Amino acid sequence: MEFFRIHKDIPFMKRALVFNVISLATFILAVAFILIRGLHYSVEFTGGTVMEVAYQEAPQLDSLRGALNQIGYPDALVQNFGTSRDIIIRVPNRADESSAKVSDKIMASIKAASSGHPELRSVSFVGPQVGKELAQDGSMALLVVVVGIMIYLALRFEWRFALSAIIANLHDVVIIVGFFALFQWEFSLPVLAAILAVLGYSVNESVVVFDRVRETFKNSRMRALSVPEVLDHAITSTISRTIITHGCTLMMVLSMFFFGGPTLHYFSLALAIGICFGIYSSVLVASPLVMWLGVSREQFIKPVKKKEEAVV
Repeated sequence: MEFFRIHKDIPFMKRALVFNVISLATFILAVAFILIRGLHYSVEFTGGTVMEVAYQEAPQLDSLRGALNQIGYPDALVQNFGTSRDIIIRVPNRADESSAKVSDKIMASIKAASSGHPELRSVSFVGPQVGKELAQDGSMALLVVVVGIMIYLALRFEWRFALSAIIANLHDVVIIVGFFALFQWEFSLPVLAAILAVLGYSVNESVVVFDRVRETFKNSRMRALSVPEVLDHAITSTISRTIITHGCTLMMVLSMFFFGGPTLHYFSLALAIGICFGIYSSVLVASPLVMWLGVSREQFIKPVKKKEEAVV
């Protein structure tokens, strides 16, 4: 299915250096923000108090968040847990408050802010050590995904494609994290899940372009094309598919962003940033890197072996 078909290839590779200079500058800025400002970690990483509260009737979460904001907990996370009548509240650690004191203060606030007779089901304390282990596990998961993608691309295509795709995809990850560092948005486990999803999503676009590159190299009618022209043809011929795929995905992500509430806010925001930069990097970063790494037609066309004639 195509919305349109471009009959003349767009010369993307003529501006390859410009695209990569922009990417490098964005990457350096993102790294600088991460190092200078750091990340605003959620309770899962820093530790804190986690409360499970049950209502007889479904409460209004916005009113509960407003009540917690008034008593000095603007960074408290309030979301449904299981059913609309059960909620979970996460509050970051504070040096001068114990979990018992925090839970009593919060229960008094939400009882005054809503009806429905809230009942405290459980209170648990998440220590900093647990948060450290989660951060380590998340980093390990990211590393495993990266290695798996490299192995897959190296086996399906060639090592130049694997290296280019990973550089482009890591570029996306660093930029997403850079946005969260710049604006001090809360970095939580759902955001980490979104980053892992972006890695897999971005590599899909790279695979589509790379597959078209391989087909063009093998096409006997296009042997007169140079390597930059082959890459231009591959990108141009997949533009319609790119618009359809990423447009539909972005519509879904934006619907979560605008209508999903605070629970899905940063998750969908990370996905939206990743999709936008994923399109750019998969097409305009990975392809020039493949060209500069020395991809050629001979790497995909096996030479014909001459049969030796039997000597009589």
